Amino acid sequence: MYIDDLASPRQTPAALAALQAAEGQPVILTRDAVLDAARRMTGLSDFGREDFLPRLDIMLRSADEDGLNAFGRTLFFNDMVRYAANRLRVEHMIARHPEILDVRIDRPIIILGMPRTGTTHLVNLMASDDRLRSMPYWESLMPVPAEGVPDTRLADTEASWAGLDALLPFQKNVHELSPTHIHEEIELQMLDFSSYMIEWISRPYRWRDHYLSHDQTSSYLYLRKVLQVLTWLRGPERWILKSPGHLEQLGPLMTAFPDATIVMTHRDPVDVVASCLTMNCYIDRLRRLKVNPGEVANYWVDRIERLLRACVRDRDLLPPDRAVDVRFRDFMSDQIGTVRRIYAMAGLALTGQAEQVMQSYIADHSRDRHGQLEYRLKEDFGLEPTALAERFRFYSDRFVTAPNSLSTGPLSPSIL
Repeated sequence: MYIDDLASPRQTPAALAALQAAEGQPVILTRDAVLDAARRMTGLSDFGREDFLPRLDIMLRSADEDGLNAFGRTLFFNDMVRYAANRLRVEHMIARHPEILDVRIDRPIIILGMPRTGTTHLVNLMASDDRLRSMPYWESLMPVPAEGVPDTRLADTEASWAGLDALLPFQKNVHELSPTHIHEEIELQMLDFSSYMIEWISRPYRWRDHYLSHDQTSSYLYLRKVLQVLTWLRGPERWILKSPGHLEQLGPLMTAFPDATIVMTHRDPVDVVASCLTMNCYIDRLRRLKVNPGEVANYWVDRIERLLRACVRDRDLLPPDRAVDVRFRDFMSDQIGTVRRIYAMAGLALTGQAEQVMQSYIADHSRDRHGQLEYRLKEDFGLEPTALAERFRFYSDRFVTAPNSLSTGPLSPSIL
């Protein structure tokens, strides 16, 4: 299966209708517009500490400078309003129930790895063990339910997912975000308006530079607070989490979650690049005035290199007895064995019941069950795979292509 219209999209009827409907409806990307809309949506007004406001300003200015079309600007604005509304609900919940701040986040297991390295499958596999608290996609979009009305979060997400499938039918082949799939806490990080999340919905050069030049510890502590709210709403206390963005924030991550077990997944970066570029370029047909595969390639090859260089630089910040590196091919060849070794490091027994549930999950979720996409880096993006492989040798030599196992050197003994 190959997407042959990345540069010159052939829009679906649903996409054409959505793009046309957005025209003539100007969107003002300002702080006041976002916060006023969030207040109206929730009936609340207390955002807590307002140190996030300058970050929101930079995000909005970055989007305003970007080449988003009317539909893309609307999507961006609506996301910012949703994050602000979610923050209002979090702060309101804590104000009413201050005991939430005493909730323990008990030794979370946190998976880090780039897309296409097995993170989505691994987190969903481990989340099938109901002793671990996880967050489905529908909950990540609105972590605290609105008060005084029926809880329609799952139904609303299912409707949105059906709409997305009509707009972008290949999206599920690139990266599945079905409503009940376990999702990344990257959505929760956006409640403090500090994450690389918006780089997936725009190309915010100004925000990227700000984000990479500022310490993210306070925002990781805010993430912990949001997880306390979610734990108070629905246990258990021990979380299974995952996000690629943590790869470049290992110091802040360990400050916020000092007792975490860290699982880092690794794969040939050329595969990672091919997937990221294709996904971003495919979605651009909905949100940008013009699809430019070359610009997509320039932005994301550089961005992935920055992220992986930070990972290599900071890997030794992780405690050796609670950090494990998992190569994609090893995980695929022995999924239950991989989980068993992660559990052993985390001090959690893999019970017979949990293993049975995981085996059922594996049987029901084969790789590429929606169809396997073909990636063509040279034809679509003008990139030579061999040149990319050389560019990312600094990472591959340490984590992917080392002979036998990676259990030598500073990483031992925490390697699968």
